[in-house]
Amino acid sequence: MNPPIVQSRTAVTLAGGGALPARDLKLALARAPVAVAADSGADQLLAAGVMPEAVVGDFDSISAAARAAIPPGRMHPTPDQDRSDFDKALQVIEAPLILAVGFTGARLDHGLAVMNALARLPHRRCIVIGPKDIAFAAPPRLSLRLRPGDLLSLFPLARVAGTSEGLHWPLHGLDFAPWGMIGTSNRVTAPRVQLAFDRPGMLAILPRARLDRAITALLAAPAWSAPYAPAARGG
Repeated sequence: MNPPIVQSRTAVTLAGGGALPARDLKLALARAPVAVAADSGADQLLAAGVMPEAVVGDFDSISAAARAAIPPGRMHPTPDQDRSDFDKALQVIEAPLILAVGFTGARLDHGLAVMNALARLPHRRCIVIGPKDIAFAAPPRLSLRLRPGDLLSLFPLARVAGTSEGLHWPLHGLDFAPWGMIGTSNRVTAPRVQLAFDRPGMLAILPRARLDRAITALLAAPAWSAPYAPAARGG
């Protein structure tokens, strides 16, 4: 793992170079006031009048104007082409929570890369905010205050087993895997949902309207201790 570039006691907004409506940036910054950019996310922040604390990435899409406007000490080029800029940023931010905006869009490969990074770096509490949904790596245990009828999807990116309370389709006894059983479009049946998983690799997807409740639950939940290592965990 790379040494941290950003160490914050408050939540961090991570801006990407994808579609980033002003309302999404405002939503994130109101909850995570420290702004960090992944590559051309810097242009998006500057356009909104926000100076990033740091910029991370291979710098293949950041504009010359943004390079000139941002102090050199805040620029952290990482030319490694084997990892996405989102992945690189997650690895070098230490904060209680990261809210990622500007990382969802039309390209499926970019979206899959983001989900891959969430699953591989589950010790970083990060919520990706999309137009309608939010996604995050499920911690070992999670207690969510939701509304009966809410959708709660679970998508495994590794072999994972878990238990649940408050879901229409319980998780008990199921062997989840990306090539097998998945848990999309489950439905909440109680005001409190309890989830537990035996290892990292499960992504949770909730309606965007439940962002604040997801933040509260994640901050209260235990965290995985390290990046996911399938060979070491047997999954």
